[in-house]
Amino acid sequence: MFVVALHACLQIHDWSIKLVNMQEIGASEFKARCLALIDEVGETGSSIVISKRGRQVAELVPYSSVSEAVPQETLRGTVVFHGDVEEPVVAAEAWDALSADPQ
Repeated sequence: MFVVALHACLQIHDWSIKLVNMQEIGASEFKARCLALIDEVGETGSSIVISKRGRQVAELVPYSSVSEAVPQETLRGTVVFHGDVEEPVVAAEAWDALSADPQ
């Protein structure tokens, strides 16, 4: 006999947060059903927590490519430069620290 527990957790993916049901399964049951569980995770996108003697030790999560895992990759090629990026925004005379008459 085996016990499968369901947990609700937050999953952050692609800059959004969604509530996901997370399944917890014992290591011996995971060993017996490993290939079926891998298929299930791939199809449903849900995660499975694997525990030994009641202690959570591993998590089986759906695969995500590097471009999805690193949010900065989604911004590649979107930056446009206008003018000189090193040029000061305001003239040096506008700064009080550079004026001859401090207040």
